[in-house]
Amino acid sequence: MEVRFREVDPFNCWIWLRFAHSPGAGERGYVETAFDSWFFLGKLGGFNAENLQAHEEGMDLSWLVYEGDEADRALPALMHNMGPMEYRDEWARCWLDLGTSDALALDVLINTLGQLNGDVVEIEELLIGGLNEDWPIEDEPDSPFDNDA
Repeated sequence: MEVRFREVDPFNCWIWLRFAHSPGAGERGYVETAFDSWFFLGKLGGFNAENLQAHEEGMDLSWLVYEGDEADRALPALMHNMGPMEYRDEWARCWLDLGTSDALALDVLINTLGQLNGDVVEIEELLIGGLNEDWPIEDEPDSPFDNDA
């Protein structure tokens, strides 16, 4: 699976997947479950690089003293919105407002889709950000910056 970043606007970010073949219903279910799970963790503040106490401790986590006050001082890192997964032939796309979540969120998604690629459905390419000329964008779903207001 090739991973490429294009212009990334965290408040208006499209994520594109190109599969080896048009994914079937079962494969789509896995992809959508992965995205939904990832988004809910992000919406609840799970991707906050300002509070990675266990990660920073290293290999031996025995008797780690977790500092609740330190966690409370971390600024919130919350995803805001996610549109539905859309499919066209061998392509899928999903619109996101990543909010204030950290880039850690994208690493987790890349790792997740990499495993999905190895176990379930062949993903040839993952594009983060930007637009595809052959699949135009009409509107951003659930965008708080709607031009019609």
